Amino acid sequence: MSENPLEVIKNADPEFFALLENTRQNALSEGSIPLKYKLLIAMSLDAAAGAVNGVQNLAIGAMNEGATKEEVMEALRITQYVAGVGSVYTAANALKDIL
Repeated sequence: MSENPLEVIKNADPEFFALLENTRQNALSEGSIPLKYKLLIAMSLDAAAGAVNGVQNLAIGAMNEGATKEEVMEALRITQYVAGVGSVYTAANALKDIL
């Protein structure tokens, strides 16, 4: 992943950034759900929200944790079912250089 997109927040309000980072670590730490699946869930949510950079970074993270292209695409099938075709366009834009 490239530079932290919240770098401006980190510099402007380190205390707030620490709170955000703690929340991220809590959500994405290994637990009952393996990390690759947590990243696929987060990727799906970002696709539904239209966050191209988030989809891209989370897909890369999930694949680095062992997710396959097929798992990424299956997660997107679920996303499309729940959130609609717009999420697929977001994902396609994010994944064009990855898959």
